[in-house]
Amino acid sequence: MSWNLNRRSVLCLSAAALSLAVLAQPALAQEEKVSWRMQALWDGGTTPQDFEQMYVDRVAELTGGNFEIELFSAGQIVPPAQAFDAVRGGAFQLMKTFDGYEAGKIPALAFTATIPFGYPEAQQYADWFYERGGLEMAREAYAPAGLQYIAPTFYDQEPIHAKVRIETIADFAGKKGRFVGLASGVMSKFGVAVSPLPTSEVYSALDKGLIDLADRGDLQANLDAGLGEVAEYIIMPGVHQPTTATSYVANKAAYDQLPDNYKEALATAAKDVSAAYQEAKAKSDTTALEAFEKQGVEVITLDEADIKAARLVAAEAWREATKGDELATRILDSQIEQMRELGLIE
Repeated sequence: MSWNLNRRSVLCLSAAALSLAVLAQPALAQEEKVSWRMQALWDGGTTPQDFEQMYVDRVAELTGGNFEIELFSAGQIVPPAQAFDAVRGGAFQLMKTFDGYEAGKIPALAFTATIPFGYPEAQQYADWFYERGGLEMAREAYAPAGLQYIAPTFYDQEPIHAKVRIETIADFAGKKGRFVGLASGVMSKFGVAVSPLPTSEVYSALDKGLIDLADRGDLQANLDAGLGEVAEYIIMPGVHQPTTATSYVANKAAYDQLPDNYKEALATAAKDVSAAYQEAKAKSDTTALEAFEKQGVEVITLDEADIKAARLVAAEAWREATKGDELATRILDSQIEQMRELGLIE
């Protein structure tokens, strides 16, 4: 089946998915009125921001309209880099964030955002959070800062766009690439000269030859940004970011004042929106790849055995990223144990 997944169809698909979730569970009891403000990761008018609107709508629905969250796009209240401190200080109560941004302050957060060369399926990462204590450890990481980790949302790989052919992991050596967070250290292990450029500079850096390859975003976002005009190749799977967890994080004092069913609504809405977003992304990835190929972009698929062998090298960078921190080490040990059970590491 061919899908044309524009923003309107994404909204219709996701609304249907959420309505099924509504039917599957009883409404929570009504309590007093509560009003929060939330700043998201995304720019206004983008598909990811539409899903954050679904999130706040879902929370309101689960609480009979009594828990209202006013949604702001990235930078509307404070610059994105200041969101952590703004929520901590109470400027607004809730943020959608990528934990890796704060890994310099809290090493454990390097591992609750994405694991380069790690989990190849979003469900595997979700299982670590919900079945192996990851959720509790993420909350432990944020608590000393006066913040409450509520729940993650998940999606699968982001691709690598390249101006040069990359057919094996060894081909990354000697190339210049844009990567951020934990991926910077991991890709450096494979000989990439890493530049942590802002997302907004990826197109021009590829166009000018300042970098050979880049991480930027998902396939549809990259298609919209015109990367097919400046990079002849797409490398998949995106080993630098095979699966991703973004997270809802609240001011702990404000969170602690909520009735229990409001807290439950925040977590339940995250699960519902995560499932809807991944379903929509799977379809938009397909149509975006078709569009890239029509532009003449070649899609190269890396060998699974090559990736598995490289995972052991990546694990050295994972260990270095813990910086000897006890919680970060505990998180990584837990994830490696799961990866061994899954056969990802021997």
